[in-house]
Amino acid sequence: MPVITNIDDLKRIYKRRTPKMFYDYAESGSWTEQTFRENTSDFDKLYLRQRIAVDMTGRSTASQLVGQDVSMPVALAPVGLTGMQCADGEIKAARAAEKFGVPFTLSTMSICSIEDVAENTEKPFWFQVYTLKDDDFMRRLFDRAKAAKCSALVITVDLQIMGQRHKDIRNGLSAPPKLTPKSVANMMTKVQWGLGMLGTKRRTFGNVVGHAKGVDATGSLSAWTSQAFDHALDWERIKEFRKWWDGPVILKGILDVEDARKALDVGADAIVVSNHGGRQLDGAISSIRALPEILDAVGDKIEVHLDSGIRSGQDVLKALAMGAKGTMIGRAFVYGLGAMGEAGVTAALEVIHKELDTTMALCGERDVKNLGRHNLLVPKGFSGEWE
Repeated sequence: MPVITNIDDLKRIYKRRTPKMFYDYAESGSWTEQTFRENTSDFDKLYLRQRIAVDMTGRSTASQLVGQDVSMPVALAPVGLTGMQCADGEIKAARAAEKFGVPFTLSTMSICSIEDVAENTEKPFWFQVYTLKDDDFMRRLFDRAKAAKCSALVITVDLQIMGQRHKDIRNGLSAPPKLTPKSVANMMTKVQWGLGMLGTKRRTFGNVVGHAKGVDATGSLSAWTSQAFDHALDWERIKEFRKWWDGPVILKGILDVEDARKALDVGADAIVVSNHGGRQLDGAISSIRALPEILDAVGDKIEVHLDSGIRSGQDVLKALAMGAKGTMIGRAFVYGLGAMGEAGVTAALEVIHKELDTTMALCGERDVKNLGRHNLLVPKGFSGEWE
Protein backbone atom coordinates (compact mmCIF):
# COMPACT_ATOMS: atom_id res chain seq x y z
CA MET A 1 0.00 0.00 0.00
CA PRO A 2 1.66 3.27 -1.06
CA VAL A 3 1.99 6.09 1.44
CA ILE A 4 -0.60 8.77 0.65
CA THR A 5 0.10 12.18 2.12
CA ASN A 6 -1.98 14.38 -0.17
CA ILE A 7 -4.23 14.33 -3.23
CA ASP A 8 -1.25 14.76 -5.57
CA ASP A 9 0.10 11.40 -4.38
CA LEU A 10 -3.11 9.79 -5.60
CA LYS A 11 -2.96 11.75 -8.84
CA ARG A 12 0.50 10.38 -9.67
CA ILE A 13 -0.65 6.78 -9.15
CA TYR A 14 -3.84 7.48 -11.09
CA LYS A 15 -1.88 8.72 -14.09
CA ARG A 16 0.22 5.54 -14.13
CA ARG A 17 -2.72 3.15 -13.86
CA THR A 18 -5.44 4.71 -16.04
CA PRO A 19 -5.60 4.87 -19.86
CA LYS A 20 -4.59 8.24 -21.23
CA MET A 21 -7.99 9.11 -22.72
CA PHE A 22 -9.70 8.78 -19.32
CA TYR A 23 -6.92 10.53 -17.41
CA ASP A 24 -7.11 13.39 -19.91
CA TYR A 25 -10.92 13.43 -19.64
CA ALA A 26 -10.64 14.21 -15.93
CA GLU A 27 -7.48 16.31 -15.95
CA SER A 28 -8.39 18.90 -18.55
CA GLY A 29 -10.51 21.93 -19.28
CA SER A 30 -11.93 23.56 -22.38
CA TRP A 31 -9.98 25.57 -24.97
CA THR A 32 -6.88 27.18 -23.39
CA GLU A 33 -7.72 25.76 -19.92
CA GLN A 34 -7.37 29.20 -18.31
CA THR A 35 -10.42 28.73 -16.10
CA PHE A 36 -9.38 25.16 -15.29
CA ARG A 37 -6.02 26.43 -14.00
CA GLU A 38 -7.38 29.46 -12.13
CA ASN A 39 -9.94 27.34 -10.29
CA THR A 40 -7.05 25.94 -8.28
CA SER A 41 -4.52 28.79 -8.37
CA ASP A 42 -7.03 31.33 -7.02
CA PHE A 43 -7.31 29.34 -3.80
CA ASP A 44 -3.60 30.04 -3.26
CA LYS A 45 -4.34 33.78 -3.17
CA LEU A 46 -6.38 33.35 0.02
CA TYR A 47 -4.22 33.27 3.15
CA LEU A 48 -5.07 31.65 6.47
CA ARG A 49 -4.95 33.46 9.82
CA GLN A 50 -2.98 31.37 12.27
CA ARG A 51 -4.10 31.61 15.90
CA ILE A 52 -2.27 30.31 19.00
CA ALA A 53 -3.04 29.47 22.63
CA VAL A 54 -6.56 28.39 21.73
CA ASP A 55 -8.13 25.22 23.14
CA MET A 56 -8.07 22.73 20.24
CA THR A 57 -9.77 19.80 21.99
CA GLY A 58 -13.10 18.35 20.97
CA ARG A 59 -13.00 19.46 17.33
CA SER A 60 -15.87 18.64 14.99
CA THR A 61 -16.16 18.74 11.20
CA ALA A 62 -19.76 17.46 11.29
CA SER A 63 -22.35 19.53 9.47
CA GLN A 64 -25.51 19.31 7.34
CA LEU A 65 -26.04 19.60 3.58
CA VAL A 66 -29.65 20.12 2.40
CA GLY A 67 -30.86 18.69 5.69
CA GLN A 68 -28.60 15.62 5.61
CA ASP A 69 -26.08 14.97 8.39
CA VAL A 70 -22.53 14.72 7.04
CA SER A 71 -19.17 13.94 8.61
CA MET A 72 -17.73 16.99 6.86
CA PRO A 73 -19.30 19.54 4.49
CA VAL A 74 -18.05 17.78 1.35
CA ALA A 75 -20.02 15.89 -1.31
CA LEU A 76 -18.69 13.82 -4.18
CA ALA A 77 -19.58 15.74 -7.33
CA PRO A 78 -21.26 14.14 -10.34
CA VAL A 79 -18.58 12.97 -12.78
CA GLY A 80 -19.45 11.31 -16.07
CA LEU A 81 -17.70 8.10 -17.16
CA THR A 82 -16.53 7.36 -13.61
CA GLY A 83 -16.93 3.67 -14.37
CA MET A 84 -14.27 4.04 -17.07
CA GLN A 85 -11.72 5.35 -14.58
CA CYS A 86 -12.05 2.07 -12.70
CA ALA A 87 -14.33 -0.91 -13.28
CA ASP A 88 -17.71 -0.34 -11.56
CA GLY A 89 -16.32 3.02 -10.46
CA GLU A 90 -19.59 4.66 -9.46
CA ILE A 91 -20.46 1.77 -7.14
CA LYS A 92 -17.02 1.89 -5.53
CA ALA A 93 -17.10 5.67 -5.07
CA ALA A 94 -20.65 5.53 -3.65
CA ARG A 95 -19.65 2.86 -1.14
CA ALA A 96 -16.64 4.88 0.01
CA ALA A 97 -18.74 8.03 0.41
CA GLU A 98 -21.45 6.13 2.29
CA LYS A 99 -18.97 4.66 4.77
CA PHE A 100 -17.31 8.04 5.26
CA GLY A 101 -20.61 9.82 5.85
CA VAL A 102 -20.66 12.23 2.90
CA PRO A 103 -23.05 12.39 -0.09
CA PHE A 104 -22.24 10.74 -3.41
CA THR A 105 -23.76 12.27 -6.56
CA LEU A 106 -24.41 9.92 -9.47
CA SER A 107 -24.14 11.48 -12.93
CA THR A 108 -26.73 10.87 -15.62
CA MET A 109 -23.77 9.99 -17.87
CA SER A 110 -22.46 7.34 -15.49
CA ILE A 111 -21.38 3.87 -16.52
CA CYS A 112 -23.14 2.15 -13.61
CA SER A 113 -26.88 2.83 -13.67
CA ILE A 114 -29.06 4.31 -10.92
CA GLU A 115 -30.27 0.80 -10.19
CA ASP A 116 -26.71 -0.60 -10.09
CA VAL A 117 -25.66 1.91 -7.44
CA ALA A 118 -28.87 1.53 -5.41
CA GLU A 119 -28.49 -2.27 -5.34
CA ASN A 120 -24.92 -2.01 -4.07
CA THR A 121 -25.35 0.65 -1.38
CA GLU A 122 -27.49 0.96 1.72
CA LYS A 123 -28.08 4.69 2.10
CA PRO A 124 -29.67 7.17 -0.35
CA PHE A 125 -27.40 9.05 -2.73
CA TRP A 126 -27.87 12.21 -4.79
CA PHE A 127 -28.68 12.04 -8.49
CA GLN A 128 -27.61 14.56 -11.14
CA VAL A 129 -29.57 15.29 -14.31
CA TYR A 130 -28.74 17.24 -17.43
CA THR A 131 -31.47 19.30 -19.06
CA LEU A 132 -32.48 17.12 -22.00
CA LYS A 133 -35.15 17.71 -24.63
CA ASP A 134 -36.84 14.31 -24.38
CA ASP A 135 -39.58 14.73 -21.76
CA ASP A 136 -40.47 11.06 -21.77
CA PHE A 137 -36.88 10.04 -21.03
CA MET A 138 -36.54 12.79 -18.42
CA ARG A 139 -39.72 11.77 -16.58
CA ARG A 140 -38.64 8.14 -16.53
CA LEU A 141 -35.21 9.21 -15.29
CA PHE A 142 -36.85 11.12 -12.42
CA ASP A 143 -39.07 8.12 -11.65
CA ARG A 144 -36.06 5.79 -11.59
CA ALA A 145 -34.26 8.15 -9.19
CA LYS A 146 -37.35 8.22 -6.94
CA ALA A 147 -37.60 4.42 -7.02
CA ALA A 148 -33.94 4.25 -5.97
CA LYS A 149 -34.82 6.61 -3.08
CA CYS A 150 -32.28 9.24 -4.14
CA SER A 151 -32.29 11.90 -1.42
CA ALA A 152 -31.60 14.98 -3.57
CA LEU A 153 -31.72 15.98 -7.22
CA VAL A 154 -28.82 17.96 -8.69
CA ILE A 155 -29.76 19.73 -11.92
CA THR A 156 -26.75 20.78 -13.99
CA VAL A 157 -27.66 24.09 -15.64
CA ASP A 158 -24.41 25.05 -17.38
CA LEU A 159 -24.28 22.42 -20.11
CA GLN A 160 -26.90 23.20 -22.74
CA ILE A 161 -24.07 22.98 -25.24
CA MET A 162 -20.74 21.31 -24.52
CA GLY A 163 -17.55 23.33 -24.32
CA GLN A 164 -14.80 22.09 -26.61
CA ARG A 165 -12.23 19.97 -24.81
CA HIS A 166 -9.31 19.52 -27.15
CA LYS A 167 -7.80 16.49 -25.39
CA ASP A 168 -11.04 14.50 -25.63
CA ILE A 169 -11.22 15.18 -29.37
CA ARG A 170 -7.60 14.18 -29.94
CA ASN A 171 -8.01 11.01 -27.86
CA GLY A 172 -11.28 9.98 -29.52
CA LEU A 173 -12.93 9.66 -26.11
CA SER A 174 -15.73 7.07 -25.98
CA ALA A 175 -17.27 4.49 -23.66
CA PRO A 176 -16.30 1.78 -24.17
CA PRO A 177 -13.05 3.08 -25.68
CA LYS A 178 -12.59 2.73 -29.42
CA LEU A 179 -9.91 0.19 -30.25
CA THR A 180 -7.31 1.99 -32.32
CA PRO A 181 -3.62 1.05 -32.52
CA LYS A 182 -2.81 4.05 -30.31
CA SER A 183 -5.47 3.35 -27.66
CA VAL A 184 -4.77 -0.39 -27.57
CA ALA A 185 -1.03 0.24 -27.13
CA ASN A 186 -1.76 2.56 -24.20
CA MET A 187 -4.33 0.27 -22.57
CA MET A 188 -1.93 -2.69 -22.75
CA THR A 189 0.31 -0.84 -20.28
CA LYS A 190 -2.59 -0.49 -17.78
CA VAL A 191 -2.86 -4.13 -16.70
CA GLN A 192 -4.80 -3.63 -13.47
CA TRP A 193 -7.33 -1.39 -15.21
CA GLY A 194 -7.74 -3.88 -18.06
CA LEU A 195 -8.31 -6.84 -15.76
CA GLY A 196 -10.98 -4.87 -13.94
CA MET A 197 -12.76 -4.00 -17.16
CA LEU A 198 -12.66 -7.63 -18.32
CA GLY A 199 -14.36 -8.58 -15.05
CA THR A 200 -17.38 -6.30 -15.44
CA LYS A 201 -20.23 -6.02 -17.92
CA ARG A 202 -20.65 -2.29 -17.22
CA ARG A 203 -18.78 -0.51 -20.01
CA THR A 204 -21.26 1.97 -21.48
CA PHE A 205 -23.70 4.60 -20.22
CA GLY A 206 -25.99 2.60 -17.96
CA ASN A 207 -28.62 5.31 -17.45
CA VAL A 208 -29.05 5.88 -21.18
CA VAL A 209 -28.49 2.74 -23.24
CA GLY A 210 -31.70 0.71 -23.26
CA HIS A 211 -33.67 3.57 -21.72
CA ALA A 212 -33.54 6.45 -24.22
CA LYS A 213 -35.42 5.94 -27.45
CA GLY A 214 -33.16 4.90 -30.30
CA VAL A 215 -30.22 4.21 -28.03
CA ASP A 216 -29.70 0.49 -27.71
CA ALA A 217 -26.00 0.28 -28.54
CA THR A 218 -22.90 2.39 -28.13
CA GLY A 219 -22.81 3.10 -31.84
CA SER A 220 -25.89 5.30 -31.63
CA LEU A 221 -25.01 6.92 -28.31
CA SER A 222 -22.72 9.65 -29.64
CA ALA A 223 -25.38 10.74 -32.12
CA TRP A 224 -27.98 10.77 -29.35
CA THR A 225 -25.90 12.87 -26.95
CA SER A 226 -25.11 15.47 -29.60
CA GLN A 227 -28.83 16.01 -30.14
CA ALA A 228 -30.21 15.35 -26.65
CA PHE A 229 -29.17 18.41 -24.66
CA ASP A 230 -31.83 21.12 -24.52
CA HIS A 231 -30.44 24.23 -26.21
CA ALA A 232 -33.74 25.98 -25.49
CA LEU A 233 -33.42 25.58 -21.72
CA ASP A 234 -34.82 28.53 -19.78
CA TRP A 235 -35.94 29.24 -16.24
CA GLU A 236 -39.51 28.10 -16.96
CA ARG A 237 -38.14 24.71 -17.98
CA ILE A 238 -36.13 24.49 -14.75
CA LYS A 239 -39.24 25.45 -12.79
CA GLU A 240 -41.08 22.59 -14.51
CA PHE A 241 -38.37 20.13 -13.48
CA ARG A 242 -38.68 21.39 -9.92
CA LYS A 243 -42.34 20.35 -9.91
CA TRP A 244 -41.41 16.81 -10.94
CA TRP A 245 -39.29 16.26 -7.81
CA ASP A 246 -40.67 16.37 -4.27
CA GLY A 247 -37.32 16.34 -2.47
CA PRO A 248 -34.41 18.80 -2.23
CA VAL A 249 -33.32 20.31 -5.56
CA ILE A 250 -29.81 21.65 -6.07
CA LEU A 251 -28.92 23.77 -9.12
CA LYS A 252 -25.29 23.23 -10.15
CA GLY A 253 -23.47 25.64 -12.44
CA ILE A 254 -24.30 29.09 -11.03
CA LEU A 255 -21.57 31.66 -11.62
CA ASP A 256 -23.48 34.94 -11.85
CA VAL A 257 -25.39 36.95 -9.24
CA GLU A 258 -28.47 37.38 -11.44
CA ASP A 259 -28.66 33.64 -12.06
CA ALA A 260 -28.32 33.02 -8.32
CA ARG A 261 -31.30 35.30 -7.69
CA LYS A 262 -33.34 33.49 -10.35
CA ALA A 263 -32.56 30.18 -8.65
CA LEU A 264 -34.54 31.48 -5.68
CA ASP A 265 -37.56 32.13 -7.91
CA VAL A 266 -37.70 28.54 -9.20
CA GLY A 267 -37.69 27.09 -5.70
CA ALA A 268 -34.22 25.58 -5.54
CA ASP A 269 -33.12 24.41 -2.10
CA ALA A 270 -29.43 24.99 -2.80
CA ILE A 271 -27.12 26.22 -5.53
CA VAL A 272 -23.61 25.14 -6.43
CA VAL A 273 -21.28 27.93 -7.50
CA SER A 274 -19.42 26.14 -10.28
CA ASN A 275 -17.94 26.60 -13.75
CA HIS A 276 -18.04 22.85 -14.44
CA GLY A 277 -14.42 22.46 -13.41
CA GLY A 278 -13.29 24.81 -16.18
CA ARG A 279 -14.74 22.43 -18.78
CA GLN A 280 -17.38 24.74 -20.25
CA LEU A 281 -16.76 28.48 -20.78
CA ASP A 282 -13.02 28.99 -20.82
CA GLY A 283 -12.16 32.51 -19.67
CA ALA A 284 -14.94 32.52 -17.07
CA ILE A 285 -14.16 33.57 -13.52
CA SER A 286 -12.98 30.92 -11.05
CA SER A 287 -15.65 29.58 -8.71
CA ILE A 288 -13.92 30.81 -5.54
CA ARG A 289 -13.73 34.35 -6.95
CA ALA A 290 -17.42 34.26 -7.92
CA LEU A 291 -18.53 32.97 -4.51
CA PRO A 292 -18.41 36.15 -2.35
CA GLU A 293 -20.60 38.31 -4.59
CA ILE A 294 -23.17 35.51 -4.93
CA LEU A 295 -23.20 35.01 -1.17
CA ASP A 296 -23.71 38.73 -0.60
CA ALA A 297 -26.74 38.61 -2.91
CA VAL A 298 -28.51 35.40 -1.83
CA GLY A 299 -26.52 33.71 0.92
CA ASP A 300 -29.09 34.21 3.66
CA LYS A 301 -31.96 32.95 1.48
CA ILE A 302 -30.58 29.72 0.01
CA GLU A 303 -27.90 27.15 0.78
CA VAL A 304 -24.77 27.89 -1.27
CA HIS A 305 -22.15 25.24 -2.06
CA LEU A 306 -18.90 25.57 -4.01
CA ASP A 307 -17.47 23.28 -6.70
CA SER A 308 -14.43 23.47 -9.02
CA GLY A 309 -10.79 23.67 -7.98
CA ILE A 310 -10.84 21.93 -4.58
CA ARG A 311 -7.82 19.68 -4.16
CA SER A 312 -7.27 19.76 -0.38
CA GLY A 313 -8.88 20.14 3.00
CA GLN A 314 -7.40 23.64 3.14
CA ASP A 315 -9.33 24.50 -0.02
CA VAL A 316 -12.48 23.19 1.66
CA LEU A 317 -11.78 25.35 4.70
CA LYS A 318 -11.19 28.44 2.57
CA ALA A 319 -14.49 27.93 0.73
CA LEU A 320 -16.35 27.50 4.01
CA ALA A 321 -14.61 30.49 5.56
CA MET A 322 -15.64 32.57 2.55
CA GLY A 323 -19.23 31.63 3.40
CA ALA A 324 -20.13 28.45 1.49
CA LYS A 325 -22.30 25.97 3.41
CA GLY A 326 -20.78 23.00 1.59
CA THR A 327 -18.34 21.93 -1.10
CA MET A 328 -18.10 19.38 -3.90
CA ILE A 329 -15.02 17.45 -4.99
CA GLY A 330 -14.76 15.79 -8.41
CA ARG A 331 -11.22 15.30 -9.65
CA ALA A 332 -9.87 14.71 -6.13
CA PHE A 333 -11.97 11.57 -5.67
CA VAL A 334 -11.48 10.44 -9.28
CA TYR A 335 -7.72 10.45 -8.72
CA GLY A 336 -8.24 8.13 -5.77
CA LEU A 337 -10.65 5.90 -7.66
CA GLY A 338 -8.33 5.47 -10.63
CA ALA A 339 -5.36 4.91 -8.34
CA MET A 340 -6.79 2.34 -5.93
CA GLY A 341 -10.52 1.84 -6.48
CA GLU A 342 -12.79 2.16 -3.45
CA ALA A 343 -9.80 2.29 -1.11
CA GLY A 344 -8.45 5.21 -3.11
CA VAL A 345 -11.67 7.19 -2.76
CA THR A 346 -11.55 6.52 0.97
CA ALA A 347 -7.92 7.68 1.01
CA ALA A 348 -8.88 10.91 -0.78
CA LEU A 349 -11.63 11.60 1.75
CA GLU A 350 -9.29 10.81 4.64
CA VAL A 351 -6.66 13.21 3.29
CA ILE A 352 -9.17 16.02 2.85
CA HIS A 353 -10.71 15.42 6.27
CA LYS A 354 -7.34 15.39 8.03
CA GLU A 355 -6.21 18.57 6.25
CA LEU A 356 -9.51 20.27 7.09
CA ASP A 357 -9.38 19.23 10.74
CA THR A 358 -5.70 20.13 11.26
CA THR A 359 -5.98 23.49 9.49
CA MET A 360 -9.13 24.32 11.43
CA ALA A 361 -7.25 23.69 14.69
CA LEU A 362 -4.28 25.83 13.66
CA CYS A 363 -6.70 28.62 12.76
CA GLY A 364 -8.07 28.43 16.30
CA GLU A 365 -11.43 26.84 15.49
CA ARG A 366 -13.01 23.74 17.01
CA ASP A 367 -16.25 23.58 15.01
CA VAL A 368 -16.43 23.69 11.22
CA LYS A 369 -19.69 25.63 11.49
CA ASN A 370 -17.84 28.55 13.13
CA LEU A 371 -15.50 29.17 10.19
CA GLY A 372 -15.79 32.63 8.63
CA ARG A 373 -13.97 35.53 6.99
CA HIS A 374 -12.17 36.12 10.29
CA ASN A 375 -10.10 33.01 9.47
CA LEU A 376 -8.79 34.44 6.19
CA LEU A 377 -6.68 37.24 4.81
CA VAL A 378 -8.36 38.12 1.52
CA PRO A 379 -6.41 40.37 -0.88
CA LYS A 380 -8.06 43.54 -2.10
CA GLY A 381 -9.68 43.09 -5.47
CA PHE A 382 -10.07 39.32 -5.03
CA SER A 383 -13.81 39.66 -5.62
CA GLY A 384 -16.41 42.37 -5.93
CA GLU A 385 -17.34 44.80 -8.66
CA TRP A 386 -15.94 44.34 -12.13
CA GLU A 387 -15.87 46.86 -14.95
